[in-house]
Amino acid sequence: MMPELTKLEPITASVDPSQSQGLYPIREVARLTGINPVTLRAWERRYGLIQPIRTESGHRLYTVSDIEAVRQVMGWLERGVAVSKVAELLARSTSSGSVSQPLMVDEHGQWQVRIRDALSDFNEPELDRLYGQIFSLYPVESVFQSILMPIWHQLLRDQDEFGRTSEWLLFDNFLRARVQHRLHMQPVDASHRVLLVALPDMCRELQLLVAGLLLSHSDRVVRVLAVGQPLDELPLICEKVMPQAVVLFAHQVLGAAHQRRLLRLAQSLECSLALAGEASNGAQEALTGASIVCLGSEARLMNQRLECELREAAKR
Repeated sequence: MMPELTKLEPITASVDPSQSQGLYPIREVARLTGINPVTLRAWERRYGLIQPIRTESGHRLYTVSDIEAVRQVMGWLERGVAVSKVAELLARSTSSGSVSQPLMVDEHGQWQVRIRDALSDFNEPELDRLYGQIFSLYPVESVFQSILMPIWHQLLRDQDEFGRTSEWLLFDNFLRARVQHRLHMQPVDASHRVLLVALPDMCRELQLLVAGLLLSHSDRVVRVLAVGQPLDELPLICEKVMPQAVVLFAHQVLGAAHQRRLLRLAQSLECSLALAGEASNGAQEALTGASIVCLGSEARLMNQRLECELREAAKR
């Protein structure tokens, strides 16, 4: 049985005033939850389940939201869910748990209907207008993960229907051009450089480009290498570009041969190596003990885990 949580008693700490209320040191979180500090740190570093605030001296401070996340993790573990699977469930719960979610889903659906109408009319100016409106209303992860990519996937599945292939080609070409444009707008003076590489025959170009956009950040520039990039030439590219991390992307389940290839690649690189996309959700247990970080496929989770890995790598 999981330990019982006790009532929270907020404390203050000498940090930025905007973050100075309701913070808990790791020893207090351990006391309140019954989860020992070693496990809490592992949940942060290895799985990205919680992201505490760090003081200038490096001490962890946890918010009430962090402790609520610990509660949710404990709940999933009590139901028999493996800890390697909890992060994805937690991310989905966070993105779908608000009381306004039914309204948001309906709102997203209305935008999707309008986009499908524009596609069926092959009306690219209208498609462009809708694209601009959606981006003005929602964060980038919602635009792609909740609105645009579900349409793209549905059209891809429906290509047996007359006209659907033409609609998919229009939409695929439209989105690739606009995602590439946004990637070109990344800050050139970002403190971290990340290479994003597709595993051979494991994804389509748009999926790779969208992953690059979702992983981009104000202090992180993501360089997306062309689909077809030979993995055995990555050490050469890394020697020239000197990235802090290489992220491999795959949208399909990895076989044993792929996993062995990843392990060999990790040994040949001087920087961090990570795996993102649907493949990483199923490969986490198989890669346990390896120096390969599984980022998952959900935007918030991928960014949390990548940020954590970059932070840890800077210490090494």
